[in-house]
Amino acid sequence: MYGSDRVLLESVSGFVRSGAAVTVTVPADGPLVPLLEERGARVVFAPTLVLRKSLMTPKGLISLVSQTIAGLRAGRRLMREVRPTLVWTNTITIPLWTLLARLFRVTSIVHVHEAEGSASRAVMRTLAFPLLFADQLVANSNYSAGVLRDSFARLGDRCTVVYNGVAGPDAVAPPRASIDDDLRVLYVGRLSPRKGPDLIIEAIAALRDRGIPATLDLVGAVFPGYEWFEDQLRDSIAALDLRDRVHLRGFQDSPWPFLAASDVMVVPSRLDEPFGNTAVESVLAARPVVVSDTSGLREAAWGYRSAQQVEPGDTQDIADALERVWSDWTRFRSEALADELVAHERHSVETYQRRISEAATAVGVGVGRRFGVRSHA
Repeated sequence: MYGSDRVLLESVSGFVRSGAAVTVTVPADGPLVPLLEERGARVVFAPTLVLRKSLMTPKGLISLVSQTIAGLRAGRRLMREVRPTLVWTNTITIPLWTLLARLFRVTSIVHVHEAEGSASRAVMRTLAFPLLFADQLVANSNYSAGVLRDSFARLGDRCTVVYNGVAGPDAVAPPRASIDDDLRVLYVGRLSPRKGPDLIIEAIAALRDRGIPATLDLVGAVFPGYEWFEDQLRDSIAALDLRDRVHLRGFQDSPWPFLAASDVMVVPSRLDEPFGNTAVESVLAARPVVVSDTSGLREAAWGYRSAQQVEPGDTQDIADALERVWSDWTRFRSEALADELVAHERHSVETYQRRISEAATAVGVGVGRRFGVRSHA
């Protein structure tokens, strides 16, 4: 349960507060389900096609066809049961719901959290093609909206940008007054090659070689099938003799205790990101943040004086940024405290929920109607 899942919770809350009866369908149980129910949604399990790279192979085509058939059957039954006035799809990777909405002549909106700007044009257009059947699109950043426009120009005309609502901690723990021991570095997110947690491990070793003591907490887990990458991280920690300095904390329900114990967050993605929820979370916790200077991460960190941008994939650049935090802590601490107030206003959950409800009413769906929300939890 990561960024888009948490944003979905705020979308559901916004719909419920506007007077809508919300049904959320997911293909399987998971940690998101009880949280959706707490927000006032009814949750229904129904299989659906989820686009993954593994399906784009000769062997995967059989699964693609079977998932499509099963998803259409289950979706048709659910549409007849719920009879929604709006279908809100929380990702572009489950395209069948937009098609079902068109077949049932129901208004549909797709909330776009993805932006594969570095992918080939063929891949970009394949992912974006089902969006042509949607009545409206909501993108989480200008970068995401630009990728849609580059795929099919007409998508830009029906796209509205709504920055993610990001809930901050209940109470901000101020950064410590001085750093008299190790610099405490934090990574929060999925453990995958594209997210770059291995780069921070190498940066911690580089800092040690410069005489700067630092520790690193890696908070997050791998997707099923990527266990080899976690093994690779552990091997790297051992090879660099960092067992006492780098710790894998696994998936955690909340990042706030780890942010409260940290000095600085690093978001070192190698590839494009549609937005940077974790970067915003760092600013909301009044912690300096180091992000890759690319795509939606650049947009998420824009305007914050305690944020630094580094070259994607550059370990030494990350180490340089962390060294600046360590050597000029008083300034970074002061700027992080000021940035927290700006981030709270910019990414207010209340503002997000209002704008999401406005996006729904803009296509003719009024208060008191039935919403069908789709997620790939």
